[in-house]
Amino acid sequence: MSAPINLLTLLETLPGSYAGPARPDEAPYGLVGVGEGTLAAAIAQTLIASSLTRGGTQFVLGSPDASALATDYADLAVVAGANARRVATGGTPEEIDVLVPGGPLATYHFAQFVAHASGHSDEAAAADALLADLAARCAPHVTENNPARDLAWSLWGRTPLLLAAPEAEALPHAWQHLLARTGKTLSIPVLGDPLPFVTGAFEAQHEKGDAKVALILGDADDTLMLAREILESRIDEIIHVPYPDGAVGYPAALALWYFGAWVAAYLAERYDQQPGDLPVLGRAQGVMSGEDREQARLAAPRDDLRRTNVLKDWADDQDVDDVELDEDDLDDE
Repeated sequence: MSAPINLLTLLETLPGSYAGPARPDEAPYGLVGVGEGTLAAAIAQTLIASSLTRGGTQFVLGSPDASALATDYADLAVVAGANARRVATGGTPEEIDVLVPGGPLATYHFAQFVAHASGHSDEAAAADALLADLAARCAPHVTENNPARDLAWSLWGRTPLLLAAPEAEALPHAWQHLLARTGKTLSIPVLGDPLPFVTGAFEAQHEKGDAKVALILGDADDTLMLAREILESRIDEIIHVPYPDGAVGYPAALALWYFGAWVAAYLAERYDQQPGDLPVLGRAQGVMSGEDREQARLAAPRDDLRRTNVLKDWADDQDVDDVELDEDDLDDE
C-alpha cells in the first residue's frame, strides 16, 4: 500500500482538480449537507439557499458517518416531488449518485459539484482561478512573503477568535474546522451579533484576553469595525483576512476556505504536528458509519486527488466486498 500524499502537496495541486459532472441538473434546487458535506453546503449557500425543495433537484452532501440522516433528507425530497442527488465520500451503492474524494479537502469537491450541477460553472471556474493564484503564493517553496505561513506564525501559541459578517457566517465555522482538524488548534467562532461577546467576554477575567488574536474573515461591515475597535483594548491583536483579490460571492468564500486550509497546515507544522487526520477520527467516523454492516460498500480515496466519479446504473451485486475505485474506473460522464 502506497504512503499517503503529503497534505501540502494535495493543497498545491487542488485547484482545477474537480473532474465530476458539469451539466446542470433540473431547477429549482435545494441543498443540505451532513457529515463531511456540511462545510461545503454552508459555503455553497451563496449559490443555493440551504433548504429542501418540492421540485427540481435536491442535493444531499454527506459521508458514511451521517448516511442515515442523508437518507432521511433524500427520502423527504423524493416524497415531496424532487429528484434527490446524493453526493458522498463513501457508503453503499444505492446511497450514492456521485462519489467524491474523502478527507479534509473533500469540501472543495463537494462545493464544485454543487456549483456545476446548479448551473454556476462560471463561478466554479472563477473559484479555481482564485485557488490557483493562492497556491502559487502559499506553496511550500515560497519562503518569503508567503501569506499563509505569515498568518500561521501570528496564530502560533494563541487562541484565535473568528468573526465574519452575517452573510459570511460559514467562514468562522469553516476556519474552526480547519484549525482543529488540520492545524490541531483550538479556536472560537463568534457567531451572531458580536457586540455582546466583545464587550463582555473579558470583563470578569481580563487575563483571558492574553494570547488571543481575532481574525475578521471576509468583508468587514460596520458592526465588525466597531467590534474591532472594542477588542483592541481587550486582546493581543486583530487581523483582517479579506477575500483574495476583492472577490465576491461563491468564488470568494471557497478561496477563503482554501486559504484557511493552507494556514492550518502551516500552523500544524509550527507545532510540530502532522496536518493529516488523526487515526482516532477515522475510527470515530467508522463507528458512526456502521462499518460492520454486511453490505457492498464504496469508499473514495482519502486525501487523494483522483477524479470525482459519477456513479449510476449499479449492478445489484451484494457479493462484492468493500469496493475501491481505481483511477481507470473514473471515466467522464
